[in-house]
Amino acid sequence: MQKRRFGRTGLMVTPLGFGAAPIGLLSVEVEQAGRIMNLLLDSGVNLIDTAASYAGSEEAIGQTISHRRSEFVLVSKCGQKFEDLPGEAWSAELVSATVDRALKRLRTDHLDVMLLHSCSLDVLKKGDALGALVKARDAGKVRFVGYSGDNEAGAYAAQLSDVAVIETSVNIVDQANIDTLLPLAVKNDIGIIVKRPIANAAWRSIDQQRGMYKDYAKEYHRRFAAMGLKLEDFKGEQISDWAELAMRFTISQAGVHTVIIGTTNPDNARKNVVLAGKSALSAEAIKKIRDAFARAQQAEGKQWPALT
Repeated sequence: MQKRRFGRTGLMVTPLGFGAAPIGLLSVEVEQAGRIMNLLLDSGVNLIDTAASYAGSEEAIGQTISHRRSEFVLVSKCGQKFEDLPGEAWSAELVSATVDRALKRLRTDHLDVMLLHSCSLDVLKKGDALGALVKARDAGKVRFVGYSGDNEAGAYAAQLSDVAVIETSVNIVDQANIDTLLPLAVKNDIGIIVKRPIANAAWRSIDQQRGMYKDYAKEYHRRFAAMGLKLEDFKGEQISDWAELAMRFTISQAGVHTVIIGTTNPDNARKNVVLAGKSALSAEAIKKIRDAFARAQQAEGKQWPALT
């Protein structure tokens, strides 16, 4: 799998990364989680994304793939309050303690990236939380720091000198960050990780949606219906299904370096590897999707913000 330069971090990342939320939040057995992550590493995927709030996820990573630590870029996120850690949410004390706990759980001496996990714009402006991450970086516990979030807060973060990486939402039905955040990220050479790149399968009916992302799925499904896209409109792209169209749209966006998808199914993991290796969509296909999004917003008479 070809790699992309991850902004000014200088790291090289594959266009597909693994989002470890499901293996924690869905209480997947550690052995199963390990099978999926080792399969992906064997396939060339080299970015693993987790978070302090994905209960059990950091521990599963540490137990199953820490012996392959040199093979992947390790990303985690922090900031929320935990009963076993000192300090209030987004405080310097809490952020520092969360970094130290992550190192133990992940069985590593450093994180490649640690992000503030979707804090508000006010928290970013206050600076305590980001300052704690900068101290962790200067102490060698974290190589690069940044922010996970969207909209105004994401655009603000993209202009901070200490922010080297941003994780944000971009997909066929979630396009706000394409016009606001991504141009700033390109200008400031920020590494971009995209979450929800296949839009939580927005083309499925709501009763087919399962798992922890149902709230996102409802809004995404509504937007998808309003956009009125048809797969046959993209015959020239040799698209096999909606998942492929969605993945290729997201990976094709300027400034996007890697997209993360979480799964508990090895077959899905294999399919994602194949999709990530496909070519970029044509400019014509991208325009069709962007125009459909713009028309649907206009018809509703309001902007569709990115879902955080």
